[in-house]
Amino acid sequence: MKQKQQIAFLGMVIVTLILAACGGDSGNNGTEMEGNCSSSTAKFSGSSVGELSSLILVSSSSAKGPSNSSISLSSSSSSVGACTNIYGTNTVTDCRDNQTYRTVTIGTQTWMAENLNYAVDSSWCYENSADSCAKYGRLYPWVTIMSVASTYNFTILGDSVNHQGICPDGWHVPRSSEWTTLENYVGGSGPAGTYLKATNGWISYSGISNLDSYGFSALPGGYYYKLGFSLVGTNGDWWTATEYSSLYAYYRHMYFMYTDVGTYSNHKVYGRSLRCLKD
Repeated sequence: MKQKQQIAFLGMVIVTLILAACGGDSGNNGTEMEGNCSSSTAKFSGSSVGELSSLILVSSSSAKGPSNSSISLSSSSSSVGACTNIYGTNTVTDCRDNQTYRTVTIGTQTWMAENLNYAVDSSWCYENSADSCAKYGRLYPWVTIMSVASTYNFTILGDSVNHQGICPDGWHVPRSSEWTTLENYVGGSGPAGTYLKATNGWISYSGISNLDSYGFSALPGGYYYKLGFSLVGTNGDWWTATEYSSLYAYYRHMYFMYTDVGTYSNHKVYGRSLRCLKD
């Protein structure tokens, strides 16, 4: 262990950890990582997954970073088997925090008709507003919704089985193919936004009608990245469990100017919404 990590006083240990997260050498392997906690860019000459993850997370909590976020993505837990959810008529109450969500059955699938609002480390309310969480749910990075270690920001996890992630017991993070099943049932991805968007909450646009024909009630919760929060009211983005690559995962996108539901991929570190699907 290096000399600077052998400091006896707790206060100086904290300072050392902050400095290590913002830059400095990466340990005994001789590689280096350079960065700045207040910067949106960084240069890497090595491949230390742990330190690269730390830099991304420190950056993503800067600028407008929420006070309730954490720089650990691997600490979220779904508390499987710890309690029993309560089901009502088209509702489920998450026994972990007693929040009740509307549910809707569309074809053979039962979805939450609201975005998940389960508070875990590395999750955010839009603009740090509790009202935003109540309306849009929380925004989560991909590894947080999957409840896996931050190393999966850089490594393929795979989606061959249902991943409960941070969904309540008996529910899971939907795969991209399961979103496709939903879209196909309502007429295909082209018009799906028309039938799945909530009738209120979206910025209006000439020629676009949001019918919410099936009660899915999709809302434009925006997203979060290291530069801050963006596009609430115009963009709805929902993670899927399906990865595009070691760095990217697929998400579904709805936009106030279009009728479709788009399929895109992006860096796993972005904060997006989550709809849970019943097992």
